[in-house]
Amino acid sequence: MKTAEATATRTLQHWIGGTLVESQSQRYGIVTNPATGEVSAHVTFADAADVERAAASAKAAFGEWRATALSRRAEVLFRLRNLVDANRQRIAEAITLENGKTLSDAMGEVARGLENLEFACGIPSLLKGGYSEQSSRGVDVYQIRQPLGVVAGITPFNFPAMVPIWMLANAIACGNTFLLKPSEKVPSASLLLAELAQQAGVPDGVFNVVQGDKVAVDALLQHAEIKAISFVGSTPVAKAIYETATRNGKRVQALGGAKNHMLVLPDADLDMAADAAVSAAYGAAGERCMAISVVLAVGNVADPLVEAVRQRIGRIRVGAGLEPQSEMGPLITREHRDRVASYLDSATSEGAQVVADGRSEPATRGEGFFLGPSLLDHVEPGMRCYNDEIFGPVLSVVRVETYAEALRIINENPYGNGTAIFTQNGGAARQFQFDVEVGMVGINVPIPVPVAYYSFGGWKSSLFGDLHMYGPEGVQFYTHAKVVTSRWPDPGGSKVDLGFPQVR
Repeated sequence: MKTAEATATRTLQHWIGGTLVESQSQRYGIVTNPATGEVSAHVTFADAADVERAAASAKAAFGEWRATALSRRAEVLFRLRNLVDANRQRIAEAITLENGKTLSDAMGEVARGLENLEFACGIPSLLKGGYSEQSSRGVDVYQIRQPLGVVAGITPFNFPAMVPIWMLANAIACGNTFLLKPSEKVPSASLLLAELAQQAGVPDGVFNVVQGDKVAVDALLQHAEIKAISFVGSTPVAKAIYETATRNGKRVQALGGAKNHMLVLPDADLDMAADAAVSAAYGAAGERCMAISVVLAVGNVADPLVEAVRQRIGRIRVGAGLEPQSEMGPLITREHRDRVASYLDSATSEGAQVVADGRSEPATRGEGFFLGPSLLDHVEPGMRCYNDEIFGPVLSVVRVETYAEALRIINENPYGNGTAIFTQNGGAARQFQFDVEVGMVGINVPIPVPVAYYSFGGWKSSLFGDLHMYGPEGVQFYTHAKVVTSRWPDPGGSKVDLGFPQVR
């Protein structure tokens, strides 16, 4: 039952069939401002009946939306793109208040989401099939792509707007109807997107938002009407979702965790490499699946690189995300902050050196969930701080003697999400992109998130499923391919032929 405190605080609801809907489950969670520790709202948690209502709304809307002309769908997506652009400040502020990232970082998140909406506006050309005339005498063969039906997305706390847009843009552009289950820690951005989608002309029921926790997720995974599931989160959860959803006959793309390495060769520009390491490790307080968490320093570059990173860390301004001077905000929850901080203790006991200790950050004295940027040196594979995805502002430096040793470490890691190399040697860079067993590679680029007209996703334990997210593979994921073989012969030439069809 809801407490008196719950009823006194604003409550965020589901969005089903084009309107806000209150759950009958009587379950809810709290939404906290990570910069202050204060409860800012409560969010209704869905039960199976709520998911059923959303799925029924999506199913009812599918037939008409699927039949909508491609040019009309593109027109709606274009209007949605413009509305998101016009409201980017409003969306970014909602992200900052619930996630904690700085406002400039949140604005960047919205901008990257807009790229995916722009890509989806080209759906008439993206859904073009192929046509082969005269495959056999009087026979033509062609392929078309058709939508799956009702599809669902389960998104993480660290990108409350961008990752939902990754999924919904291609899903609805391809003619599907979409159910979004955002992280219960950051529910507001999804409701803003739903409002804007309605203003853009997305028909009621085509885009629905179901708030909730594991109960809602389990209902989505088991619902017979939902044909596909997209997920972004930790590897254990991604694996469980993939196994459960595929067992229930669904198409799945489940993006898991990461341990992204940045390889710095002795010939690299030291200042450029240090700037990149700090930017990629501590942006968004390290709560990015593409954050650099390990620097592999080759040979004599290690000492000057560690010192250059240490100096830059000391100049990072930590504070609330809405404060203009802040460069790094808090972590998402108190529990997560404490877990990340625990790696500094274990690193010391395992033999690593704490070069910069974020626990001494003055901002941590408040009620917010702050941890300053931290730097560990002399880290080795096998240590807890190396093996785990910390998902916080902790950068580890592993010292190696050769390129070959560094490559072996990267390729032996169970994750294969993103990696980068810093060098001025073109031959070394090309060899690295050829050798490394990772899905996204940066050459003197520390966070190689692909642009919207490519696709996002890693290898190994960073991805469960066959297709990456958004871009061309996103269009493939949200459509069935259908091949049609056609003949319009002279009726007089028809005859019975029991042989296997062959080209004549």
